[in-house]
Amino acid sequence: MLRFGIMSTAKIGRELVVPAIQDAENCVVSAVASRDLGRAREMADRFSVPHAFGSYEEMLASDKIDAVYIPLPTSQHVEWTIKAADAGKHVLCEKPIALKAEEIDSLIAARDRNKVLITEAYMVTYTPVWQKVRSLIAEGAIGKLRHVQGAFTYFNRDPDNMRNIPGLGGGGLPDIGVYPTISTRFVTGREPMRIQAVTERDPKFGTDIYSSVKADFGDFEMTFYISTQMAARQVMVFHGTDGFIEVKSPFNADRYGAEEIELTNRNHSESQIFRFPDSRQYKREAEAFADAARGGKADVVTLESSKKNQEVIDAIYRASEKDGWEPV
Repeated sequence: MLRFGIMSTAKIGRELVVPAIQDAENCVVSAVASRDLGRAREMADRFSVPHAFGSYEEMLASDKIDAVYIPLPTSQHVEWTIKAADAGKHVLCEKPIALKAEEIDSLIAARDRNKVLITEAYMVTYTPVWQKVRSLIAEGAIGKLRHVQGAFTYFNRDPDNMRNIPGLGGGGLPDIGVYPTISTRFVTGREPMRIQAVTERDPKFGTDIYSSVKADFGDFEMTFYISTQMAARQVMVFHGTDGFIEVKSPFNADRYGAEEIELTNRNHSESQIFRFPDSRQYKREAEAFADAARGGKADVVTLESSKKNQEVIDAIYRASEKDGWEPV
């Protein structure tokens, strides 16, 4: 069993990732760390975790864990990922793992010198939903892919939420713009070459709250919009010459509806619906990570792939400052 230490008592860890690790077949939560020992002990007791630490450094120095899960504010991901790797721990870090593509080079160096696994927590790549989309496209179920369309929106104007605080790495593109990007790259195996984009920032927070993006992948294009101040919506559509695939609730199925794919043929005379009840994406993510950390063959998101994904986000910001195309 791979023994995880949880770095902070953040909501995503409490509500989603820790329960998933505890439910997994090949890993377990052995410790929780917080800068407030009382909060660490409270969370540890809630999940019957044996060890609690009052600092991140103390947990990293402990022999009670083999790996860490990092759900800290985005601005702290690079710093603590490197510290964990240098302590000899494998690292599963929440997305985005960095705020600039160039920062990921330091993570690759930390991974290589310490011979540990470091991966970004893109849970979507482990789900049967997205693996099915990938296989349908590869099998030619929609003919030649011509266009990908996506949307990911929610409404959050809480000034104390990290997503609305620039100094903590807030903003819509780091938080949710990464998802249409990673999912399209995952199912097609292709990389965008150039970007056009429009981005709007909140006049009070200073964070990006809306982006409309066009990405040129060569023989197909992707368009998507994201917002942190619009009514909640998620959808991804892959449109080809012979049909299209609509992914319902593609990223957060428990909050946006059923985990479902609809495949429709060219003239709408036939459709197939594929349902994936309770795909448990965080459990699958934890199990794949644990297998890979122990030298298994499970596919995980590499830092090299993370860098390519962040290069797209960086290009969107640059494209938003100009007219016309921006190379990735």
